[in-house]
Amino acid sequence: MPDSSVPPTPPVPLSALLTRTDLGLRRIAGPPEADVHWVHTSEMADPYPYLLGGELLLTAGLQLSDPERYAARVAEAGAAALGFGVTPVYDTVPAALVDACERHRLPLLEVPPTTTFTAVARAVWGLMTRARHHELRRVARAQQGLAAAAARPDPVPAVLHQLAVGLGGWAGLLGPGGEVLRAAGPEPSPHAAAALRRLAAVVAPGTPGSPASATDTGAGPHLAAYALTGPRQLVLGTVAERREAGDHTVAGVASVLLSLLTADRQGAGEAVRSAALVRLLLGAAPAEVAPLLGEGPWTVVHARGEGDPPDLGSPLVEADGGHARVLVPDGREVATRPGWTLGVSAPVAAGELAAADAQAARALRRAEAARTPLVRHRTGGYASLVDPEEAAAYARALLAPLAEPLVTTLRTWLSLHGSWDRTAVALGVHRNTVRQRVARCAALLDADLDDMDVRTELWLALRSARGRAEPHSGQCE
Repeated sequence: MPDSSVPPTPPVPLSALLTRTDLGLRRIAGPPEADVHWVHTSEMADPYPYLLGGELLLTAGLQLSDPERYAARVAEAGAAALGFGVTPVYDTVPAALVDACERHRLPLLEVPPTTTFTAVARAVWGLMTRARHHELRRVARAQQGLAAAAARPDPVPAVLHQLAVGLGGWAGLLGPGGEVLRAAGPEPSPHAAAALRRLAAVVAPGTPGSPASATDTGAGPHLAAYALTGPRQLVLGTVAERREAGDHTVAGVASVLLSLLTADRQGAGEAVRSAALVRLLLGAAPAEVAPLLGEGPWTVVHARGEGDPPDLGSPLVEADGGHARVLVPDGREVATRPGWTLGVSAPVAAGELAAADAQAARALRRAEAARTPLVRHRTGGYASLVDPEEAAAYARALLAPLAEPLVTTLRTWLSLHGSWDRTAVALGVHRNTVRQRVARCAALLDADLDDMDVRTELWLALRSARGRAEPHSGQCE
């Protein structure tokens, strides 16, 4: 899934390509402007099935038998423009193709013989990269401004004002009936305001199945509505004359801040947790936020069961369809809960919470496989990261071609770092016998025993196989 915290890559205006003198592109038909999202090269007679829309399609016309149909299909696919390379197939762009592109309003560019299609594609990606960096800097500045506005004494109008400035338009807080409660920026036209009220009804906070956000350009300017979380059913609405690539990201951050700022009065604990969430959303590291939530170390618990999430003495719970994740502070002991299977991480510092989350997930899988109510993360090197049952099954499959005394010989030889003489002494056989057995192992396993990766994998497999054959007490509870 794409990361919603960064804006999508902005398209490249066709005019930006045409101004590149090093490319020498020339528009000879169609509208003067279009947005290019990517470049695609094809010499197919009908490229329609392979176009996504927004492409600058480059071709030398190798299979151009019907210019009218070709232009119609490319335009129907939603391509941004068609680039036609003259030579080696055609000395000039066919007049029939020029007329067809004009009729179908498809921008047609002449690519001179000195310009390769690769150079055109490289120019597009370069322009996209520069635009991307510009948008990321813009979004970062806007987020910093929103964070500063949220810390002011009267934060709601301050956030709305900062958002309106960032979007270059209007931003307002709408009530359940579409009425404007607070606003900032130039007032929209009556037509745009009415369209925004209809758009706010689409997101309808609290209505099952309603989207979290919606956009509309039918009123002329670009309209957007974002449902705020909370019982007050408020909506953030924006009106801007033009849409920039990072606007949705900036407005999304503002909607989260406004959801927190407009919530009903919170208790001390809820207020602290909201403050921690705001700081995380604005880029703070977990280690900086953890002191707001409680003293460390922290333990992550993954739980699966039915009913309400298990009460583990922490309000920091995420529950979804029979699965819960709990962040337990103060290194508190986690015990079994009726009806729930628990996987418990090792206690960690705030900066290691991501690793603890992975530990708890693995521990829950082991608990479910063993049908035990609680499993704690095992410490003990790399071996502790592998499920014993899975490791033993893999070892049995890997070592299946070997029988005794080959297994014992291979284990001893590996443990003695491949020494023929020491292995012979340990097994009480001649060194040539050791060589023959190890060579037989290599042939049966079809493995290069001089490869350290192969030796390591075989050694771990031998340990797992022996561990299952000779059970001993583990570190799981």
